[in-house]
Amino acid sequence: MSKPLRIVAAQLNFLVGDIPGNTELILAAAQKARDDDQADIIVFPELALTGYPPEDLLLRPSLETRVARGLNRLLTEVRDITLVLGYPRYRQGVLYNMAGVIRDGEWLAEYAKRCLPNYQVFDEKRYFVAGEQPGVFEHLGVRMGLAICEDLWHTAPMADLAAAEVDLVLSLNASPFHVGKSRQRHAVLKQRAQQIQAPILYVNLVGGQDELVFDGGSQAVMPDAADDFCAEHFIEVQSIFEFDPAQKRFVSQVASTAFPEEDASIWQALVLGVRDYVNKNGFKGVVLGLSGGIDSAVTAAIAVDALGPERVQLVMMPFRYTADISCEDAAEQARRMGVEYHSISIEPMYDAFMQQLADLFAGTSVDTTEQNIQARCRGVVLMALSNKQGTLVLTTGNKSEVAVGYSTLYGDMAGGFDVLKDVLKTRVYRLARYRNEITEVIPERVIVRPPSAELAPDQKDQDSLPDYEILDQILALYIERDFSAKAILAEGFQEEDVQRVIRLVDINEYKRRQAAIGPRITERGFGRDRRYPITSGWRPGD
Repeated sequence: MSKPLRIVAAQLNFLVGDIPGNTELILAAAQKARDDDQADIIVFPELALTGYPPEDLLLRPSLETRVARGLNRLLTEVRDITLVLGYPRYRQGVLYNMAGVIRDGEWLAEYAKRCLPNYQVFDEKRYFVAGEQPGVFEHLGVRMGLAICEDLWHTAPMADLAAAEVDLVLSLNASPFHVGKSRQRHAVLKQRAQQIQAPILYVNLVGGQDELVFDGGSQAVMPDAADDFCAEHFIEVQSIFEFDPAQKRFVSQVASTAFPEEDASIWQALVLGVRDYVNKNGFKGVVLGLSGGIDSAVTAAIAVDALGPERVQLVMMPFRYTADISCEDAAEQARRMGVEYHSISIEPMYDAFMQQLADLFAGTSVDTTEQNIQARCRGVVLMALSNKQGTLVLTTGNKSEVAVGYSTLYGDMAGGFDVLKDVLKTRVYRLARYRNEITEVIPERVIVRPPSAELAPDQKDQDSLPDYEILDQILALYIERDFSAKAILAEGFQEEDVQRVIRLVDINEYKRRQAAIGPRITERGFGRDRRYPITSGWRPGD
């Protein structure tokens, strides 16, 4: 009776562009899998050697040399375990997205990705040429097929592996997170496993890369109705899966876990996105303005969960319109989280600006200009602290505000990373409730108070915007599902609200182009996903 094949899924966090560092990470993981786990095979994610997505680094003249150097180290130094990993490689002057199989200094197989995604956040056709042949190899009596990410979402590559009568498919992936993605992946994997009547081992990348967050969740999926095995989400882990060649199925996995619930998965994605952006870019920590409102409160809690309280600095910047309870609630949240907290009034700065501008403003009435100066004073304070301390300014605008331009350029938009950029306002409240169920770090009054920018007396968000319950539904249809104005009206919304919201979204594209990036959690975030012209004669309609 043949013994089970021990396969390690190396769900690791690679740094884009750091080929020497990623090579070291692969070597260390292979040694651990061989010595500690007694594994026969270790499988890494898509483009593990370069990190994903490398974008225009793939166009650099030295790419070929650097990749070859990394692969040569792996060929030379890894023994007594089979490596399956992803990397870019030139063949006859053409660049492919590759999966290779290495054992004791030899190539057992090499496969070029056949289906290149070119939608949403993906633009692989800009860089790669699609492969044409299936990847199949035999090892320790098991016939295995290779797939790379998008290949699994199409039937043709899988049909070829079925025709090749593979016992098992090893799939290398760099599949980014969005709400509901884990279950969506599993459903597709189940379909493909049933299509080819063979199990699939799906190994996914984990970590934050600019706007993208990769959630891991590597899994072994069987073609029948039996329980599948899944690794944890949002953490680095080397999971051991055992494949029984006789039964042609996975029979066990260490520490199988369930899919995280929706709010938990969003929170973990935001935490991971912040942690990796700060750490991978070498910032000492973060600083943000804590206003006593819900957005900054949730942003601060995410930052502390990501980095620890010792690397987070909170600054309240009151003005004459700032309510006492805002100051009280901000100070209380900082105390609960154990974070460094300061209060710096912006009134002297504002008054100095107004004095210098008095002659030029003579004869004009007060409008949003004065409100924007308040916001820009706050931006200057935070950027000064950032420059002096080597920390990153986190902005606090949510997706609803970013969509309709309810923010000030060079004011509350000043900063390097917007944690809530893809989180609608109604979701922000849900996340606050979710986090407080773990430990109550956000004062209840922050959650139940009507939201206000506090840039004018008795100001409320709903003075300028539709109710967030209505606004967010319209935004979700227009931004995330590309509904036309006519289609949104057919959903039962008031024409005045629809036309107003769509106009605000369209005319504020110029602001979003200058905004900080932020982690993507929906299927259609601003930035990589949604690319509209600033200058346009397009008018809402059907």
